[in-house]
Amino acid sequence: MRQIVLDTETTGLEVTQGHRIIEIGCVELLNRRATGRHFHRYLNPEREVDAGARAVHGLSQQDLADKPRFAEVADELLQFIDGAELIIHNAAFDVGFLDAEFARLAAAPAPRIAALCRVLDTLALARELHPGQRNNLDALCKRYGVDNSHRELHGALLDARILADVYLAMTGGQGALQLEAAPRRSATDPLAPAAAASEMLALTVVAATAAELAAHEDMQELLHAESRGRCLWRRQ
Repeated sequence: MRQIVLDTETTGLEVTQGHRIIEIGCVELLNRRATGRHFHRYLNPEREVDAGARAVHGLSQQDLADKPRFAEVADELLQFIDGAELIIHNAAFDVGFLDAEFARLAAAPAPRIAALCRVLDTLALARELHPGQRNNLDALCKRYGVDNSHRELHGALLDARILADVYLAMTGGQGALQLEAAPRRSATDPLAPAAAASEMLALTVVAATAAELAAHEDMQELLHAESRGRCLWRRQ
């Protein structure tokens, strides 16, 4: 199963007021393991960045003046996410901004995220698991023991990497299973995705011997007799 953990940063909160995406960060998971592949672009929004948004991510229009416009990276982004399940925290926000950016393109009909990918909203999932509690990304990091100590400002790629760890912990915590082969890296470590990919281990399946199978059969017979025929393993 291919999943893409995605996050964006924007010029402001309201897409209906013409606010634009200024950063996109995506991290690829394959069968619940980080592959090391990612998509990351800063974008020129062609408008000013609201002061409130600037306080969150630290980016101004001047910082982004020499970056590509969304139209210049749209095809590459579509190729990266096409057919995958998108994992997004507060998905309505990011999907709304992405759909608005695609709608500005000359292509007709404009691509829509819902038509390209399934979307899993980790905020909705967190609210189901922890009703009545704070479920922003920082709160989830604390709850699930994900290191976000270097997250002084929001960043799309950084937040996508952190969210990947949070998502795996929320849904079983087995995506980063390494059998203690190597120390766990912080989600903010820039080498974390590559390390995760290189440290993957194949699980060895050991078949039972004939003697072990016979002993197992004897134990089931004993349980069947002691339970007067009520042993679940002996029911047809």
